[in-house]
Amino acid sequence: MLLSCLEKGRIEAGCDEAGRGCLAGAVFAAAVVLPPDFRNNDLNDSKLLSEKQRDMLRPVIEAEALAWAVGVVSAEEIDVINILRASFLAMHRAIAQLRTMPEHLLIDGNRFTPYPDVPHTAIVKGDGKYLSIAAASVLAKTHRDEYMSSLDAEYPVYGWRKNKGYPTKAHRTAIRQYGLTPYHRKSFTQLPPTQLAFDF
Repeated sequence: MLLSCLEKGRIEAGCDEAGRGCLAGAVFAAAVVLPPDFRNNDLNDSKLLSEKQRDMLRPVIEAEALAWAVGVVSAEEIDVINILRASFLAMHRAIAQLRTMPEHLLIDGNRFTPYPDVPHTAIVKGDGKYLSIAAASVLAKTHRDEYMSSLDAEYPVYGWRKNKGYPTKAHRTAIRQYGLTPYHRKSFTQLPPTQLAFDF
């Protein structure tokens, strides 16, 4: 059973990101403020849910949350500032859009760049412990998956509708065959060294 809050009576926003380990596409993050009485037995860490379950939960979260927002950092920005900073920046962008400013942030993970004037608590595997972080993980994941599916229409050979930009064998094979797109993260190792030696 996921916990509703870290401290009762306080406005808390759960924050999580999606797409950190991908070879292509932006990194997304969500911030979610849930009402104190929010309950949902199906809500959990998005990685433990099926695509169908996530898609069913997204409209529920968006309708019942006191506030929610999604922040995005592009592949070009990731290449400039690195993926860790980009993940934190995406969270900052999400928090900045909240119509209800939280009094405290619950961050999935063990590190975070402080958001101005709002204290935070970093919680390892928080998306499996707190409802607001789990909700943020679902929104970040579903919004990013939707975005990658739209990019798939532009570059269908990479299979992004299915692999969402992650380094699957099919994705790497397409990179070897067709090269990189403007959406690929140039600062990432797109192919293992043994393949790079033969294919470039």
